[in-house]
Amino acid sequence: MRLVFAGTPEVAVPALDALIASERHEVAAVVTRPDAPAGRGRRLVASPVAQRAEEAGIEILRPRRPRDEDFLARLREIAPDCCPVVAYGALLPRVALDVPAQGWVNLHFSLLPSWRGAAPVQHAIMAGDELTGASTFLIEEGLDSGPVYGTVTETVRPTDTSGDLLTRLAFVGSGLLLATMDGIEDGTLKAVPQPADGVTLAPKITVEDARVDWAAPALRVDRVVRGCTPAPGAWTVFRGERLKLIQTALAPDRTDLAPAALSVGKNDVHVGTGSHAVELLWVQAQGKKPMRAADWARGVRIGAGESLG
Repeated sequence: MRLVFAGTPEVAVPALDALIASERHEVAAVVTRPDAPAGRGRRLVASPVAQRAEEAGIEILRPRRPRDEDFLARLREIAPDCCPVVAYGALLPRVALDVPAQGWVNLHFSLLPSWRGAAPVQHAIMAGDELTGASTFLIEEGLDSGPVYGTVTETVRPTDTSGDLLTRLAFVGSGLLLATMDGIEDGTLKAVPQPADGVTLAPKITVEDARVDWAAPALRVDRVVRGCTPAPGAWTVFRGERLKLIQTALAPDRTDLAPAALSVGKNDVHVGTGSHAVELLWVQAQGKKPMRAADWARGVRIGAGESLG
């Protein structure tokens, strides 16, 4: 099939690579978000998908909005059979959805209808899911509500961050998306409506969502830290300044600490929660680089009775 691929971040690149490598399909163009400012100099930088497309010599479309007339006119000229999508980052209007004969097919990183929305992987970890996966579905105007072509499952490991899990899903999902394109071309794959039961929502994680509540049980604290790593980053407050929490570990043998209370040993730092303690492994103080929590504690000279939050 003749394809126009839509995607923006690094997590979309494995799927683009799989389609480019396929002998059955032609990636005629990619659609991605406009170049965005990045780094200290805030210079404009192309998206990872745009960079990969440029390397492969593929036409790049960067509409400010997918309803822009210039973009729609070019899309009609390319005349794709299907438009596979991975984390494009903008809502597609009906006028764009109607262009390809086989529609726009999204690779979504959850087992639909669970975790519809922008942050399915983060929410799966924060909710304590033991199993997740990826789904391909036909995009409709509703939020991730279209009929599903296929799924693949992936175990959520006890120490997974959202970054760890998303990296694995990007690669297993790339195979699913390619198989979906093959099945649509063959006419052997039909989309099945999602069940009405089991719908959960996964809105974007805000900075406030990522603030750790030390009165919550340790398991919840650990899930928030892992779910918000690498973005937006779990955090707390120490001496009036934000402290980013990069890695923690459960410490069920420490039940002597009140919520948010700090305990500093020679090579470890523990903090109390609503159940047992968690150990701080890696943190990042405001304006500083990430460091081991024990090194941070020695540097700031934590006093008796000090706490977080």
